[in-house]
Amino acid sequence: MDNVKITTPFIKLDQFLKFAGIVENGSDAKYIINLGCVKVNDEEELRRGRKLYPGDVVNVVYEDEDITVGVCD
Repeated sequence: MDNVKITTPFIKLDQFLKFAGIVENGSDAKYIINLGCVKVNDEEELRRGRKLYPGDVVNVVYEDEDITVGVCD
């Protein structure tokens, strides 16, 4: 699992997916979130505005890729 460092108290899920390089833009983030391909702390997350804090773990399973990234400060 890779970790992505944030310099703010929290980051929204769609912004995190872009920041971590998992998607290229916001519409891609919205698309995979709406498909149910994203889990936060092992729970499916459908809210792109979900706030992520250091210690949260994001898992994306889409098109034969399984990416797990942790949020750290």
